[in-house]
Amino acid sequence: MLFIGVDLGTSAVKLLLMDEEGKICKIVSREYPIYFPHPGWSEQNPEDWFKQSMEGIRELTSECDRSQVRGISFGGQMHGLVALDENDRVIRPAILWNDGRTAKQTDYLNEVIGRDRLSEYTANIAFAGFTAPKILWMKENEPENFAKIRKIMLPKDYLAYKLSGVFCTEYSDASGMLLLDVKNKRWSQEMLDICGISEEQLPKLYESWEAVGTLKKEIADELGLSDQVRVIAGAGDNAAAAVGTATVGDGGCNISLGTSGTLFISSRTFGVDKNNALHSFAHADGNYHLMGCMLSAASCNKWWMDDILKTKAYQEEQAGITKPGENQVFYLPYLMGERSPHNDPDARAAFIGMSMDTTREDMTLAVLEGVAFGLRDSLEVARSIGVCPERTKICGGGAKSPLWRKIIANVMNMKVDIIESEEGPGYGAAILAAVGCGVFSSVEEAAGRLVKVVATEEPDPELTARYEERYQKFRKLYPALKGLF
Repeated sequence: MLFIGVDLGTSAVKLLLMDEEGKICKIVSREYPIYFPHPGWSEQNPEDWFKQSMEGIRELTSECDRSQVRGISFGGQMHGLVALDENDRVIRPAILWNDGRTAKQTDYLNEVIGRDRLSEYTANIAFAGFTAPKILWMKENEPENFAKIRKIMLPKDYLAYKLSGVFCTEYSDASGMLLLDVKNKRWSQEMLDICGISEEQLPKLYESWEAVGTLKKEIADELGLSDQVRVIAGAGDNAAAAVGTATVGDGGCNISLGTSGTLFISSRTFGVDKNNALHSFAHADGNYHLMGCMLSAASCNKWWMDDILKTKAYQEEQAGITKPGENQVFYLPYLMGERSPHNDPDARAAFIGMSMDTTREDMTLAVLEGVAFGLRDSLEVARSIGVCPERTKICGGGAKSPLWRKIIANVMNMKVDIIESEEGPGYGAAILAAVGCGVFSSVEEAAGRLVKVVATEEPDPELTARYEERYQKFRKLYPALKGLF
C-alpha cells in the first residue's frame, strides 16, 4: 500500500509518497508565487495550490503502481482565509498566515472584546495572522466580497474540498482560526457572532486521521488513481510536522525551522499559558499542544543568502563559521513582524553590534543565532508555566544545517534528536493517511513505529554558558527598539 502526504507550504507544495513501512518512495516539489500587493500584505491564489498539487501528484505517482495508492492527506500552512461564493468560486486571493494587515482588527478583538473573553471562548488571544481578524478586515474593507461568502476554509482544506467535494476541516488547523472552542472541540458561537458569520459557512470538523471521503471520480480519472482512494482530513503544518517527528502523546517537543519557526510541545491534557504568549491548540493525535510561532525562521536565512548576498551556496557560507557563541553581532528576526511571544505585526528585523572588523561570516552567524534566540523566547514562556522539555526533535529546511542544529541545542540547552526523515509535514500527512486507511490503530502507534532517530546533538556546557550570556542581551533588544517600529 502507498500513501500520499501533501505539504502545502507558503512557497511550494511538497508531495511525498510513502509505503506502509514508512519508507519514502519519492518526493516532488512544485512552486507557486506569493504576492505582496501592499507592504505587510501576503496573498496567494488558491487555484495555484490546486493546479500544482494535481501536477505534482501525477509526477509523484508516475513510476509506481497507482492501484496501490490507498490514501492522501495534508499538512498545510495555517490561518489563511479562503472564501468561496455560492458557485464555489474563490472570491479573492487567500490572505496568508504571515499577512500583517489586520492590526486594527486584532487590537479590536484583544482590547475591546478583551483577551480574557477570547481566551475563554477559544483558549487563545488574537494574533494578526489568525483567520478571525482577516474575516473582520474583509467585512470592514471589502463588504461586497464579504456578503458573497458561502464557505470559509483553510488552505489545505481547499485542496481536500477540490479533491473530494467534502467541505471539511480538522481540529488542529481550526484551532488557529480563533473561531474554535479548542477545549471542547466545537465552533465558538460567541466568536461567530463577533465576526458576523454563521456555522453553515464553516466546514464540518474531523479528527486529523479521519477519512472525510474519497477522490471525486473526475479527479481520480485525471490522476490515474482509483476513486476509492481515501481523502484524510490532515493537520495544520506544525501538527503534521509533529506527527512526522513522533512528537505525540505527553511531553514531546519539536522545533521546526521552516519559512516560519515553531516550538511545539505535545500534551495529553488541555492547558493554557495564562499570558497567551503561546498558542493552545488541538493536536493531530487527538490530544493538545502548546506552540510558540515566529513568523520568519529559515526565511531569514533565505532572505540573507538570496536577496542580500546573492548566493545559493548556503553550505559554503556556513563553512567559514568557526566560533559560534563568540559573535558580537545580533540579529532580530522580525522580517514580517512577530507573533510569539511579542504579538507585534509592526516589529522589524535589525542587525546590531557591527564594527569595522565585522565579517560576512559574523553577519551570517548572527542570522542563525537570531532565529534560535527568537525560539528561545517561546521556550522561556513554556518554562515559566512549568513545561520544561529536556530534548527536542527538529525538522524543516533549516534542520539540514549541522551548524544551525548545534546552535539550537546550545541556545536552548536541550538535546536535539535528528530523525531519519526531515520531511516533517509531508511525512506526518502520509502517516495520517496510513492511520486513516486502517494500517495503524492510532497516530501514536504509527509515529512510534515509523519515525526513527538517527543522531542526537548534545549541548556543550561551555558553549551553552556563552549562549546564555548572549541570549540575556538579545532579550533586551526588542523592548529597547519597540518604540522605533
